Amino acid sequence: MSIRIDATDRKILAVLQRDASRSLDEIAKEVGSSKTPVWNRIRKLRAAGVIGQQMVLLNPEALGFEACFFVLIRTSQHDAEWQRKFLNAIKARPEVQEAHRLAGEIDYVLKVRVPNARSYDEFYQALISDVQIYNVTALLSMEEIKSTTMLPL
Repeated sequence: MSIRIDATDRKILAVLQRDASRSLDEIAKEVGSSKTPVWNRIRKLRAAGVIGQQMVLLNPEALGFEACFFVLIRTSQHDAEWQRKFLNAIKARPEVQEAHRLAGEIDYVLKVRVPNARSYDEFYQALISDVQIYNVTALLSMEEIKSTTMLPL
């Protein structure tokens, strides 16, 4: 579904991506509109797929997930069956927060969040038992400098 997004829609989206728990009254006041038009715009944006899943962002360290690894994967296999097995393996692993297929020397990069290095090794051993991988490089993030889900509207 194609949708035109105007300045008011962008204001609503900016408010929602900062804090989706705000009331319709608060959102309407901030964007300079009233409640019903704002609600109609939000429904339209949801129906068009502009607004996706809403969730709560959790603090990983507060829950004991102190290690974040970026896993660089190279494969020597590019056939459909290998890719199906690989995608199923990473989708089944809750430690994988993000997975991207890349252009260039590295085929995939994963963002993996675990409690510690031993937990990462358990993840790694499970992954390589599920699917054959040519080369894996794990990079431990020493400090998260910036992390956001917000788009620059």
